[in-house]
Parts: sequence; C-alpha cells; structure tokens
Amino acid sequence: MFRRREPVPFAFIAEADQFRSNVTPPPRERASAGQRAGQWLIGLTVVAGLVGALLIGTPSLSLDQSPAKTQHSEASDGR
Repeated sequence: MFRRREPVPFAFIAEADQFRSNVTPPPRERASAGQRAGQWLIGLTVVAGLVGALLIGTPSLSLDQSPAKTQHSEASDGR
C-alpha cells in the first residue's frame, strides 16, 4: 500500500541531545594479569609478523642495479 511521506519535526532530536540519564553504568572490570599478558603477546605476535613479512618481501621489491646476466647452458655452446 502507498504510504504518504510527511515532514518529520526534528525537535525530538534536539531534545535527545540534552537528555541526561540519572542511571550510571556499572564500572568496567579491570583485566587480570593473564588477560593483559595475552593481549600483549597477541600484539607482539602481530607486530613481529608484519616486520617479518616486510623483511622477507623487501628483497623482492628492490630494483636490481647489477647488469643483466644471461645464463648459457653448456649444451647450447656447441663445443
């Protein structure tokens, strides 16, 4: 069925910005030492993986400055 679109007054949005609740959320639980160590190790593993990928990939990205060497097989020399 066809629904008629009517302009919506935006006063309720302005009022929503000023609304303050008197209910405070519960405090966040602090991470235990084991959880902190796990998060730290995961971060260290990710960083080590990125650094390793960079170190392994860098030689393939570098331009070879030496003159091009052609390979000849001994069979093609004809001696």
